[in-house]
Amino acid sequence: LKYNRKRGMIQMKLTKEQQRERDLEYIRNFRLMDDDFMVKVFEDKECTELVLRIILEKPDLDVISVNTEYDVHNLYGHSVRLDVYATDSAGNEYNIEIQRDDRGAGVKRARGNSSMLDANFEKAGKYFDDLPETYVIFITERDVLKGDLPIYHIERVIRETGERFDDKSNIVYVNNEKRDDITPLGRLMHDFACKDANDMNYAALAEKVRYFKEDEKGVDNMCKAMEEMRAEVAAEAKAEGIASSLTNLMTNLKLSFEQAAAALGIPSSERQQYAEMLKR
Repeated sequence: LKYNRKRGMIQMKLTKEQQRERDLEYIRNFRLMDDDFMVKVFEDKECTELVLRIILEKPDLDVISVNTEYDVHNLYGHSVRLDVYATDSAGNEYNIEIQRDDRGAGVKRARGNSSMLDANFEKAGKYFDDLPETYVIFITERDVLKGDLPIYHIERVIRETGERFDDKSNIVYVNNEKRDDITPLGRLMHDFACKDANDMNYAALAEKVRYFKEDEKGVDNMCKAMEEMRAEVAAEAKAEGIASSLTNLMTNLKLSFEQAAAALGIPSSERQQYAEMLKR
């Protein structure tokens, strides 16, 4: 079983007791490859630091801040929600994404996330020369790039010389299909596929997984997060329904946005939100 947002909407019809039992079943089956679970575990700086050190082979990497489900914005007000956003002591920025669906880990998605990190920095009023080194890391359930490799490093090169064009922008794909008990990365990918903390190799990850699966406070924390996700899904569905109604009124009855919003009784304070949705 895997908790997902569509199922969360269906579960809202259950009684509280039934819903909690269902949530507990989802939690027992969660793995780090489930992004809703991973973001809770990676709120812990030590866990994020461990994963980055192994994937990037930087044992001295020092993470100073971590944000999960972090929104980054460009100059035009558009935003992207990142699973994990971290910075290190050198000012470098990291985005870690878990993708079980190949479509969510396409090359243009990686490019988009990388560009949003840069745009967010630029929006803060910094100069291009001050741009930090950035890493966009996709951990994928299957071998998205089809090279039968455990890890792929994507960097820009000068075609004519073969030399690296060192703009400090890095994209990394990690293949969760490649697991072993020998290499640090293979052992890490084993841990990402585990449901039971007792089967995991790395103590820091096992400790947090055990907390959210077995500790009473941790389980309550996870259940609360799932309730919040369901509420968010319901709010998003409602907003999408209203946006669809606005579009129909504007298209079929030739109403202006303001006329359509007034017809649907949308408060003035909420209209900008829907105007932005219709621009996407």
